[in-house]
Amino acid sequence: MRIVIISWIVFFFYSCQDEVIIKPKAQLRLDYPAANYEEIKGNFPYQFQKNKLAKLVFKKKNALNLYYPNMNATFYLTYQKVKENNIDSLLRDAQKLAYDHVIKAESIPEQLFVNEEQNVFGMFYMINGNAATQAEFYATDSLKHFLNGALYFKAKPNFDSIFPAVIYLRNDMRILMETLQWNN
Repeated sequence: MRIVIISWIVFFFYSCQDEVIIKPKAQLRLDYPAANYEEIKGNFPYQFQKNKLAKLVFKKKNALNLYYPNMNATFYLTYQKVKENNIDSLLRDAQKLAYDHVIKAESIPEQLFVNEEQNVFGMFYMINGNAATQAEFYATDSLKHFLNGALYFKAKPNFDSIFPAVIYLRNDMRILMETLQWNN
């Protein structure tokens, strides 16, 4: 009888062994539609092209929001006139807004932007990490116009999760800067 019990125990332990199955690494795939752009003109001191997926929300004093409902994200655009000797403070404030996120950001690469033909000069900040904003920019002609923009998601910042949307929206922000024109 002992031999039968021992054989069943041995058989039981050998038969319950799991086979090791190596699974391939996978990542969440988020596909966004190809961007189609349209010209935004109005009674603003500036005009640009925006992605047709973004809904335009008019704010006061020449400020606009571009809301992306599918991504739960918003570009906040704020316009200010350049007055006597205030260009330095406008530039300092815009840079400070970008670098206020250095506490949570892993890195903040900058890209200088120059469009001499349209008289648009600025800086584009890519804020990498779990910061509140993922991209910011400013653009100016240094004499009359100053536009500041920031990208925010209505979600707790988790850079790994929102990374595909961040890349898509940063490209839209670049297109906005590249097509920006000042109205006189």
